[in-house]
Amino acid sequence: MQDIVYIHELRVATVIGVYPWEREVRQELVLDLDMAWNTAVAAESDEVARALDYASVSDRLLEFASESCFQLIETFAEQVAVLLQREYSVPWVQVSVAKPGAVRAAGSVGVRIVRGERPQ
Repeated sequence: MQDIVYIHELRVATVIGVYPWEREVRQELVLDLDMAWNTAVAAESDEVARALDYASVSDRLLEFASESCFQLIETFAEQVAVLLQREYSVPWVQVSVAKPGAVRAAGSVGVRIVRGERPQ
């Protein structure tokens, strides 16, 4: 059985959007991540080296966002999932990306994607 390590409401600044003005400013995106991980291994040893280090993941995503320049949040979400699976060997991930203020009448809009097979 796999457990879930999560990071919710991670706020990142990035260049995102299709309008000309959006290509010249950084905007805030809010990420929610749920990642399958066997936490028992880390729990047995009480060593962060055997855990999915959410501080390291958060720092890496802040760096990734600061360097990226996508038009669509769909592309951003997909690349976050690819990064997590490639760099952290996460077998399953759910990535939610919200763009607050993108639609005047809504608190936020966004996408949620799931990649990989969720272990049983």
